[in-house]
Amino acid sequence: MSEIIAGVEVPETAAIAESTRLVQETISPLLYHHSRRVFFFAQIHAERLGVEPNPELLYLAAMFHDTGLVRPFSVAEQRFEVDGADHGRKFLLERGFPPAAAETVWTAIALHTTPGIPGRMGPEIAAIHWGVMTDVLGLGLDDLNADEVNEILAVHPRGDFKNEFLRAYFDGFKNRPETTNGTVNSDVVEHFIPGYRRITTVERMLGAPWPS
Repeated sequence: MSEIIAGVEVPETAAIAESTRLVQETISPLLYHHSRRVFFFAQIHAERLGVEPNPELLYLAAMFHDTGLVRPFSVAEQRFEVDGADHGRKFLLERGFPPAAAETVWTAIALHTTPGIPGRMGPEIAAIHWGVMTDVLGLGLDDLNADEVNEILAVHPRGDFKNEFLRAYFDGFKNRPETTNGTVNSDVVEHFIPGYRRITTVERMLGAPWPS
């Protein structure tokens, strides 16, 4: 029997079932519920705006979008978004998805924290960004039906999401703060590490190995 929440149906495929099981076993309940909410919010926003993402790819992107915050998916040398994107793409390719589908999921995950760009790209990429922005920052929440939002929250409660997510977010890159430079994530690093100061773009430009 199909799972339907707030009028959004979760596709019944082997990849969906496997990704759900894998993510539940790997990340915290906090991030699991967040990832599921992102999918439902993303699909509702897409329908509201007349965009038609592939629901299976949308779900897979939502489920893997924060896996780069936790081991064994995190890599010290790169942004957590790229970690999650790499893992999501690998998951799809190993299960026979077309390379184009895997690249769509990769891009949706890699850009999910980047402002100003995903909304101008493909439907899965744009919708994931909308879903993340709604669940984390409340952007677009007023555009959603309150009853549908409450139905989603009844299944995937927020709890003390703001504080717990900030801590989990920071824990995901506290050992690699330099990878957050030039991203919104640097705000989180500065919040949690007393005295931390990122190198600005101006400093990098003035310190470049050019005479002028």
